[in-house]
Amino acid sequence: MSDKKKNDDLDYETTGHSWDGIQEYNKPLPRWWLYTFYVCIVWGIGYTIAYPAWPGINSATAGILGYSTRGEVAAEIAAVEARNGPINEKLASVELSEIATDPELNGYAINAGSAVFKTWCAQCHGSGAAGAKGYPNLLDDDWLWGGSIEDIHTTITVGIRNPDIDVDWARQSEMPAFGRDELLEPEQINQVVNYVMSLSGEPQDAAAVAEGETVYLDNCASCHGDDAKGDRIQGAPNLSDAIWLYGGDYDSLMETVNNARYGVMPNWNERLSEAEIRAVATYVHGLGGGEASE
Repeated sequence: MSDKKKNDDLDYETTGHSWDGIQEYNKPLPRWWLYTFYVCIVWGIGYTIAYPAWPGINSATAGILGYSTRGEVAAEIAAVEARNGPINEKLASVELSEIATDPELNGYAINAGSAVFKTWCAQCHGSGAAGAKGYPNLLDDDWLWGGSIEDIHTTITVGIRNPDIDVDWARQSEMPAFGRDELLEPEQINQVVNYVMSLSGEPQDAAAVAEGETVYLDNCASCHGDDAKGDRIQGAPNLSDAIWLYGGDYDSLMETVNNARYGVMPNWNERLSEAEIRAVATYVHGLGGGEASE
């Protein structure tokens, strides 16, 4: 005998269960809802056949329609590149100094360069290009290898101290590790550090400055210059200003002189097109620290 029973007031059966006197109706689903549910099942099966859906070991099923979101994005990118083709060809062929004289080309280069910078350069130089310890600030006018658009273009193209590119072409220079390689005595390093600090601020030990100047002229002036203004041909920084890549305090300078610094920037000519390199060079040159072409 069924434990289901009719409710005295309605035509629906109950499930036969009761909770604290509350009974649950055994009402059938509405026909329209049931048919809609069946249609959704059929549609879902058809969708998984037509479009990529079922995961496999290496990839999902392709679907009989061959649709791909990656393919759709690639097609959109190709369409944009095709539309920008003429102006990219012009950007890649004109003299670098002439880009700024063409308002349309210059505007395009700055916008495109901003996108390239945020994609490839901001990880090291910061989203605002202000740099960080070991990564140059691109907003000021203190340039290790030159700040003209031609210099910036070369730096981006070949990189800095990149071991994966021809040494004769890349920007190569290396500061000796005066302490680690025992080129100077510890006291001499202390003296030259105090001398360098005195050029743009207060030394830790003023009594060591005079001896430090002698050490500097004998060991450092060949790269940084007798006046400590640096040499862009060698990438030797200016030591007379208050701008420091790795820090200008006593401990940071002791680390620099003892163990040297050898920062590396990749060459971008294998990952960016010539138009993209020129675009980001134009963008960086226009940030505020760019210099006129020689």
